[in-house]
Amino acid sequence: MRVLILGATGQVGRHALSQALAHEDISLIIAPTRRALPAHPKLCNPVSDDLEQTLPGIQALTIDAMICAIGTTIAKAGSKHAFRQIDYVLPITFAETALARGAWACALISSPGASLNIPLTYCQTKGELERNIKKLGFHSLTIIRPGMIGGHREEFRLAERVIFPIAKALRPILPLGLRINPPENIARALIDSVLYRKNGICLLTSRDLVDYPAA
Repeated sequence: MRVLILGATGQVGRHALSQALAHEDISLIIAPTRRALPAHPKLCNPVSDDLEQTLPGIQALTIDAMICAIGTTIAKAGSKHAFRQIDYVLPITFAETALARGAWACALISSPGASLNIPLTYCQTKGELERNIKKLGFHSLTIIRPGMIGGHREEFRLAERVIFPIAKALRPILPLGLRINPPENIARALIDSVLYRKNGICLLTSRDLVDYPAA
């Protein structure tokens, strides 16, 4: 299988990339990034500061599935326009390309707050992405809405530094939906969704990810 991974350097994406490279059923990973990744025999890594500039090369490849793990925040992106470019325009553009190159399946990380009815840019953008990626016509589409994502981030997020220790301490009594989701679990769910794909649209939430089975 040939898999396109968008967001391969992110919190979850780097786990998805590592797991995909190690999986015997995946023969090629196409991972466009802004900075070069370590070389690997199974890795095709187009590099550009503008990810859309990698599309011409990708459009010459056969793709069986797409994993979209790209995402940011308005604060980190610097503006609402820049945030939309990363969290909506790039996923839709690459999904259209993957579909045109033969992709049968797509797995996407969204947000539990994804909704066109919530008057917040973040929520509405995620809701718009979910709505429109459903319209593209993948035979198999898995949308993952994780809760708090654990692991180490390069950037400092004060809320996470405060909440994570509390959530870890209270884990035995917290409902599944409120527990921290290990990024490697989310990555396995993404990989499994495109490898063992089912027709139609599937939604996974935090409850499905907290104790997601190991490979």
